[in-house]
Amino acid sequence: MNITKGVWPTMVTSFKATKQIDYDGLERLIEWYIAKGVHGLFAVCLSSEMYHLSLAERVQLAKFVKEQAGSRVPVVASGHISYSIEDQIEEIKQISATGVDAFVLNVNRLATAYESEEVFKQNVETILTNVPHIKFGLYECPVPYKRSLTPELLKWCADTNRFYFLKDTEGVPAHMKAKLEAVKGTQLQIFNAESATLLSSLEQGASGYSGIMANFQPDLYVRLFDLYATNPEQARRLQNYIGMSSAMGRVLYPAGSKYYLQLEGLEILLDGRTVSKELFNVYMKQEIEQLRLSDNELRNQIKSI
Repeated sequence: MNITKGVWPTMVTSFKATKQIDYDGLERLIEWYIAKGVHGLFAVCLSSEMYHLSLAERVQLAKFVKEQAGSRVPVVASGHISYSIEDQIEEIKQISATGVDAFVLNVNRLATAYESEEVFKQNVETILTNVPHIKFGLYECPVPYKRSLTPELLKWCADTNRFYFLKDTEGVPAHMKAKLEAVKGTQLQIFNAESATLLSSLEQGASGYSGIMANFQPDLYVRLFDLYATNPEQARRLQNYIGMSSAMGRVLYPAGSKYYLQLEGLEILLDGRTVSKELFNVYMKQEIEQLRLSDNELRNQIKSI
């Protein structure tokens, strides 16, 4: 399937109380995303707790999401977490063999914080040579360190004709503009992960949103994507709301998002491997409850827009 413009949630992973992946809960979550109108799914990413999953789990997770989504929406996945390029190539081969529509390279795995862009390019070339005939994406993942792509390096990647997707986690309008200019005329599409600058990036030519708040309010992001070109005034009002409310994404994520999903009626536990659900206190619960109440009030208001 093609990499389509729009809203791409960075998927959370549902776990059982035993900390094993809950595939029944994951199936319900996939259906929830699709019912909310998302345009694609980003599996096996930081929100999915990929650094805390075995290779076998990462492969099975990507396979399950792709199979459940079927032909309804495209699915991309990351999941190469090793240090050596040789080990990463094996991870990429196994995960991409699940049939995902693109494998998304975590850019901080392609060179250390102290290595140059030339090292980055050499490692990318090695991967492209050893894993031919598949589509790739790029992901400015902030863990274990955040490596932002320069416009020049992004253009170099785009010119290989192997890259179709960038999850940009800078969200800085001036940087976004330069990156968009750098890839103009190529097939590489840029998706903003930052809620506060989403509308401005769409107006500059970005292809959509791929961030954590699509685990809370995917339908509001879909609505913004639909409105920005047709109703600028209402798009601005919606942008002001989602930009402000995105602060709630920091409430013991991803447990906070799972609590929101519970309020949505999903059978999903707060359990995970990165944060303890015991830290999710009554104040955090009330914050998420109030977020959802406010979201629902806004949903009712924009039905007629």
